[in-house]
Order: sequence, then C-alpha cells, then structure tokens
Amino acid sequence: MTGYLTTHVLDTARGCPAAQMTIELFGITGDDRTLLRSMTTNEDGRTETPILPRAQFACGEYELLFHAGAYLDRTDAAPQTPRFLGLIPIRFAMSQEAHYHVPLLLSPFGYSTYRGS
Repeated sequence: MTGYLTTHVLDTARGCPAAQMTIELFGITGDDRTLLRSMTTNEDGRTETPILPRAQFACGEYELLFHAGAYLDRTDAAPQTPRFLGLIPIRFAMSQEAHYHVPLLLSPFGYSTYRGS
C-alpha cells in the first residue's frame, strides 16, 4: 500500500463541517518550507481528493496551514480584529507508507487535532 494524506475540518462551536476553508500543505526540509498543494474544503469539511495523493506521497515532515480566520469571518462567529485564530499551522511527520489523516476540530478560541484513521 502506498501512503497518502487526508484531512477534514469540523466546526465544533457550530456543530457542523467547516465548508469552504482553504488548507495549504507544505513540505518541510530543515528551515525550508515548500508549498505542495492548496485546496478548499467541501460541504462535508473535507477536500475532494487526498491533500497528498499516493502518487506524490513521501515520508518526511509536513505542515498543514488552515485558514481558520477567513472561514470564521464567513460564519456567525463574533467578529474580531484581528481574530484570535487566523492561521493554524500543524506540523507533523509521516514515517511510513500508510494512510495519514490529520483532522482539525475548530472553534473561535481553540482547536485540537490528532492522527485519525
């Protein structure tokens, strides 16, 4: 099995998927950060395809950058300038060829993540 990476975003404050959120994937090599993909979540809070598909998978260090502030600005979240959570970076490593799933659980003042399945 060749590895791949998926993600999704749940808006825990509203109790629904976070639709239309931009997510960027970066490859990390030392101090260098390289943009690999930029995608937008669908109505289910997921990207339509893996954010890192099998054909591009490689073990190593990565960062998912969630554009939470722009998403929250479009919801009924109380307006803030600047937002407490604007951009949420999650750095992680993939050490084996497997399915990695890195979701984001989001509210206007907090978030959590984990390695899902």
